Amino acid sequence: QVQLVESGGGLVQAGGSLRLSCAASGRSFSSYAIGWFRQVPGKERNFLAAISGSGGATRYADSVKGRFTISRDNAKNTVYLQMNSLKPEDTAVYYCAADTDYYRIREPVYGVDYWGQGTQVTVSS
Repeated sequence: QVQLVESGGGLVQAGGSLRLSCAASGRSFSSYAIGWFRQVPGKERNFLAAISGSGGATRYADSVKGRFTISRDNAKNTVYLQMNSLKPEDTAVYYCAADTDYYRIREPVYGVDYWGQGTQVTVSS
C-alpha cells in the first residue's frame, strides 16, 4: 500500500515557476515508478512525466518537454516536478501516481496502482 500526497501548487504568473512535490508513505518506495498527470474539468487526465524507481529513466509528454523536469529523492520518499516557463494553459489540477510498472504510467490512463488527491496550479496571464 502506498499513499501519495501532492503539494506545492498555487497561483503563479505566466513565465513563472513552481515545484510540485509528491510525498509517499509506505515501504519499498524505490520499487515504484512515479508519474505526474494533470486534469482540467470536463477533460481527460493527461500524462506529463514519469520516472523509474531508481530514477535512471524519465520520459515526458511533448507538451512539457524542455519546460518540466521530474526527479526523485528515494531517501525522502519524494518525487518532484519542476515547472518552468509556465503558461495559462498549464492551469489544472496536478496529480502524482505510483505503479510498479514504469510503462503503465502513460496516457490513456488505465490500471495505475495509486493516486494522490491532487494539487491546483493556476497560471495567470
